[in-house]
Amino acid sequence: MNALVWLVEGTWEGCVEGARALLPRDADVTLLYVVASDLPEAAGGAMAGLLGRGRPGRDPGERIAALSEAAARDLLEAAAARLGRPARRVLRRGRVEREVVEQAAGADLLVAARDGDRSRLGPRSLGPATRFVVDHAPCQVLLLWPDEAPALGSIPPPPDHPPPPPHER
Repeated sequence: MNALVWLVEGTWEGCVEGARALLPRDADVTLLYVVASDLPEAAGGAMAGLLGRGRPGRDPGERIAALSEAAARDLLEAAAARLGRPARRVLRRGRVEREVVEQAAGADLLVAARDGDRSRLGPRSLGPATRFVVDHAPCQVLLLWPDEAPALGSIPPPPDHPPPPPHER
């Protein structure tokens, strides 16, 4: 089995713990982190255009990109240590959801964590990028709660209207 474990700040520890507990020992594991390309681009654009002080060598986007990449490498190393078994480390840069789906093309299983509202069960427990990945992944997806799953009582009550007549169902 070829498993891809998608790491995201705030949920990566739970994702790695779930992968460690649930993946077969003989699985080939790849740890993936994607540095979003939009933040450095926005910072560079703001300095160049909106603030009117763009000068060569003073692009904050370059510094943000370098810091993001260094932090991503540290996170990948920490995840590999926490996993406690051999794993490839892949660092990509771009649109997060697109990069994850592209990397999942060669996997048998994608391991991901819920990254939205984790206080209740339901569709809002997935952030926009995770929703895109779950909907478009070209492989099976193991979706984990990064920490304790909410109680069943967190599901909202059904709507207060009668069910449709049988012929309209």
